[in-house]
Amino acid sequence: MARRRIEMFQYRQALVRLRAGDSERDIARSGLMGRQKLAAVRELAQARGWLDPSHQLPDEALIGAALGERRRAASTVSSVQPWRELVAEWQDAGVQGKAIHAALVRLHGYGGSYSSVARLLVDLRGRRPPDVTVRLDFEPGEAAQVDFGAGPLLTHPDGRLRRTWAFVMTLAHSRHQYLEFVWDQTVATWLGCHRRAFEWFAGVPRRLVIDNPKCAITRACVHDPQVQRSYGQCAEGYGFRIDACPPRDPQKKGIVEAGVKYVKNNFLPTRSFRDLADLNAQARTWVLQEAGCRVHGTTHAKPLALYELEQAHLGPLPAIAPDLGEWHRVTVHRDCHVQFDRALYSAPFRLVGQTLWLRATDAAVALYEDWTHVATHARALRPGERRTLREHLPPAAQAFFAHDRRWCAQQAREVGPACESLIERLLADRVMERLRAAQGVLHLVQQFGRERVEAACQRALVHDSPYYRTVKTILHTGADLRAEFADVPTVTYGASRFARDAASLFAPQQGDLLH
Repeated sequence: MARRRIEMFQYRQALVRLRAGDSERDIARSGLMGRQKLAAVRELAQARGWLDPSHQLPDEALIGAALGERRRAASTVSSVQPWRELVAEWQDAGVQGKAIHAALVRLHGYGGSYSSVARLLVDLRGRRPPDVTVRLDFEPGEAAQVDFGAGPLLTHPDGRLRRTWAFVMTLAHSRHQYLEFVWDQTVATWLGCHRRAFEWFAGVPRRLVIDNPKCAITRACVHDPQVQRSYGQCAEGYGFRIDACPPRDPQKKGIVEAGVKYVKNNFLPTRSFRDLADLNAQARTWVLQEAGCRVHGTTHAKPLALYELEQAHLGPLPAIAPDLGEWHRVTVHRDCHVQFDRALYSAPFRLVGQTLWLRATDAAVALYEDWTHVATHARALRPGERRTLREHLPPAAQAFFAHDRRWCAQQAREVGPACESLIERLLADRVMERLRAAQGVLHLVQQFGRERVEAACQRALVHDSPYYRTVKTILHTGADLRAEFADVPTVTYGASRFARDAASLFAPQQGDLLH
């Protein structure tokens, strides 16, 4: 049980009754103070002559000074006093009382009880200056506060049970709020929620007081916080200023903190939801019909009623909604691609190993080297998809991908019929992929000319050896230039001597026995 605090005027009333001749038992029975305390008061009054009716009754200040001297004289020195400063340091660092007592025993040989340590901690805590706070008042349209809060668990479209998050933006003057539940706290979600909140309010507050989420602040700091580039462009496009709270100081945005708590305690507990769309539909109805129509505990007015007055003071929405792209730092990998949102986008091969800026919207992904635009791709539609521009690849890779099967067939047709036939046989191989071999045959035209390559292909076909190595050997040895090449027959054998058709093979012969 907590010790009862006796006020100074009660000590003076006890003196009055003692001077009047009341007994300590009668005074204690009235509930003024206990008999033990009354005995101490009588002893002090007798020592100072306050019970003599001829003397003037002391005032409360004099009684308080006398009682303080008595307490100091009666007090004993704490057994923890030699380590008072050390205990104060540990207490400021957040160390618990049990841990402090154990450390004193282990490190300094302290033999006292934990109660002595606990009393010293209470004394140190009482000597600290109290935490002082000042409530801020906001003019209409001056500010809104933004925060995320944990929402209910729902089944995600991928079939798994996932946590939802409540995005809450509260106008600081009227306390009218925008509430939306989302699946994540990414930059794109953060920016999209802001756009829908401004459209909900039909205006933009001059300042947004936020915490330090990674989707908005890349480095939290009291004096010089660093704003995420995407969020900075959002603020510029809509015309509001970002006011980030100091780290670990949620009281600076207490309005929205209370709003999030109100959502958790009044909206979520008594409802069930089919999916995210149903959750947000019920949230909008609740804000308009319940939360906005209640009498707020601080303003003592209905938020929607105050909002009707505040709305005219909000900044106008831009005529054209800003393009809220999200910015990210990405690295160009060895395959000349950067990775974003589990998809790959090509960049010029000269930038391999460098870090670029990537700006993503719903429809496109753009790459920048500092401020210089490098490339733009259509946004990938599925994880693992590659968006590649052929001109971003090294020259050898560009040549390889440009010289595909269609190119090989076209080039072979221009060389001649023998070359076309050989290339067709190479590309028709059902076991091996011979695209490189076909490209190699056609590249020999640059060194030996079309006529010689056509002749070499014809000789390779005659010998039934339609391979790149055969054509190359014929050209390097000059076999295509020999005169006897023209006399080589195109068909080595005529009809086979011992070949029989199926009818004659299975026809019954004379003398066969029929059963």
